[in-house]
Amino acid sequence: MNFILVFGLLVAGLVLLVVGAEILVRGAARLAASLGISPLVIGLTIVSYGTSSPEMAVAVQSSLAGQADLALGNVIGSNIFNILVILGLSSIAIPLMVAQQLIRLDVPIMIGVFCLTLFFGLDRTITRSDGIILLIGGAIYTGFLIYQGSRQSSDPDSEYETEYGNKTPLSLMQWIKNIAFILLGVGCLVLGSQWLVDSATTIARQIGVSDLIIGLTIVAAGTSLPELATSVVAAIKGERDIAVGNVVGSNIFNILTVLALCAIVSPIGVPVSDAVLHFDLPVMVAIAIACLPIFFTGNVIARWEGCLFLAYYLAYTTYLILYATEHDGLSIFSSVMLFFVIPITAITLMILTINSLRKKQQKKQLRNQPRENKDELN
Repeated sequence: MNFILVFGLLVAGLVLLVVGAEILVRGAARLAASLGISPLVIGLTIVSYGTSSPEMAVAVQSSLAGQADLALGNVIGSNIFNILVILGLSSIAIPLMVAQQLIRLDVPIMIGVFCLTLFFGLDRTITRSDGIILLIGGAIYTGFLIYQGSRQSSDPDSEYETEYGNKTPLSLMQWIKNIAFILLGVGCLVLGSQWLVDSATTIARQIGVSDLIIGLTIVAAGTSLPELATSVVAAIKGERDIAVGNVVGSNIFNILTVLALCAIVSPIGVPVSDAVLHFDLPVMVAIAIACLPIFFTGNVIARWEGCLFLAYYLAYTTYLILYATEHDGLSIFSSVMLFFVIPITAITLMILTINSLRKKQQKKQLRNQPRENKDELN
């Protein structure tokens, strides 16, 4: 097949995935809002899950086609892209405030889910039983979000209220229109995923790289475009909780639902190669862990931290390209990253964490001082 035609099919597949996700989210969010569902729940579930629907479509399609490397690469690559690129660009656009719930609950859950995935991959396969465990975890997590959102429904977060708080009853024609949006969105996702998987596989074979590398880079970046658009636009509009919550929610969903369904529908589960086990999965876990000190230092992701995220994604992509092409500079690049860049970053994060804890302790002491003085006067 002509390379230009294949590349055109790849682009068309990506466009269908992005359009399909947007239409699906719009229709589902409007129906949910009209039924009185909390805007917070809509933002954390329907929007986060809907923007991850391209990953779902591509991963399941790849698994059914027997291309498990493409499916796994898409999931891992999307999670890395979401944190390093989407949060990076969003925080460069405007420094992002991070809600306490994300720091205390959702980010630790994301770290735990990533670590569990690494554990499941130690035997070189994400089995069907592993997939069932992950899917049950996804159902529990979603149920918890809905329960928590229902408790906050009387006083929902203002950002989610502004974006998803339209509770106006819909007419019959509006119901039909939004249901049609959902069906059309699903159709675009199915067709787009098929085109994307077929073209990506053909390109990988023509240029001599593995399905895994294509999944970790081109496919992962392409299927993450809905999250990128949602988070960056939300950040520019000042809806910072949505910008960060969308990324964290999508990453959790990618593992607990997308990877879970891949393992369940695939006859042999999802094989985990040595390259994924020894590099890509640990990178995914390390990036998630690095989020915690960055997130709770002042509860803000600053612009310089966003630049750091982007620099690390550039380094990660450079490594993948050098590895795929078996370039002579791979060993030098790896040594520089291992012995200089990573330790310096770790030390910087440690210093930031210590300074943040000191500042919080000082503020706590200042708040307690008036009470102590008052007790002495009494």
